[in-house]
Amino acid sequence: MQLELRHLEAVCRIAEAGSLGRAAGRLGVSQPALSAQLRRIERVAGGELFLRGRHGVEPTPLGEFVLSKARLVLGEMDALAAGARAVAPHTPLRLGCILLVLVDRLLGELEQVMAGQEIAVTVEHSATTLTRQLGAGRYDAVLYGEVNDHEVPLPEGTTARTLVPKEPFCVRMSAAHPLAGRERVALAELAGESWMTLVEDDDGGPEALVTACEKAGFTPSLRHRVADRKMHYDLIAAGRAISMSQPTAPAAEGTVLRPLEGDPVTGRIRLAWNRAAVTAPQAELLYGAAARAYLANVDNNAFHRAWWDARPELHPVLDA
Repeated sequence: MQLELRHLEAVCRIAEAGSLGRAAGRLGVSQPALSAQLRRIERVAGGELFLRGRHGVEPTPLGEFVLSKARLVLGEMDALAAGARAVAPHTPLRLGCILLVLVDRLLGELEQVMAGQEIAVTVEHSATTLTRQLGAGRYDAVLYGEVNDHEVPLPEGTTARTLVPKEPFCVRMSAAHPLAGRERVALAELAGESWMTLVEDDDGGPEALVTACEKAGFTPSLRHRVADRKMHYDLIAAGRAISMSQPTAPAAEGTVLRPLEGDPVTGRIRLAWNRAAVTAPQAELLYGAAARAYLANVDNNAFHRAWWDARPELHPVLDA
């Protein structure tokens, strides 16, 4: 067996994660599969690369040597890919997104600022899938969300920039709901409700909701998982469920959006890109387009406009 780039990447991820389990999760493989791959790599390298202990793994002297060379090689490959894309500027830019509100306006913004650049936008349900695919080379950049303190692990060779550091999640409920006439709703008043969640929630959202509800004195019933947006809204309009929502979300017939007292659940929006595929000027254009797409939706709800205007330190930094 000869060492390949994927083997060097695996060694680097194990060192970064500090454990085989965490590294396997970031690489999108099972821990037994990664352990077997590491044993094969160690046979080629001529010895153990990591010492295993109760608290994780630590590089051996041989491991430190291999890591230093692996990082050098991977860095050179990043530079090679970036240079190749610079020579061939018409290579399509592949952008992956989770279903954020701003995605509806994003493509139009991109077409204006990146005229002549072919752009492919794909929506995924999972933030983890996005970042794994970014590391695997399927996407050049990804736009995703994180809830409360949750952080989505990013692959080696990427850079991330926070677009919106904080936004307060609100609740979408039926227009006929007893609390629909209130300006704000306390989370404790929603005990006993059936909650709608996304098909894949790996941005920390479910954990944040459960934690917030438990602090409010109850355990939420996370019953419905519906991928189709229209069906999602129809179930809420019929009074069969409620859901957490971004405060920039548009109106939907038969439903209302209400802010939660104390902002118990908040999110942030981040842009990450592969440095080998996206130049610094392209990253700036992506950031600006995403920021303008977000800002275009702030007026969808008056309560969020007031919240947003009171916090200028959270606003995206845009070139004049």
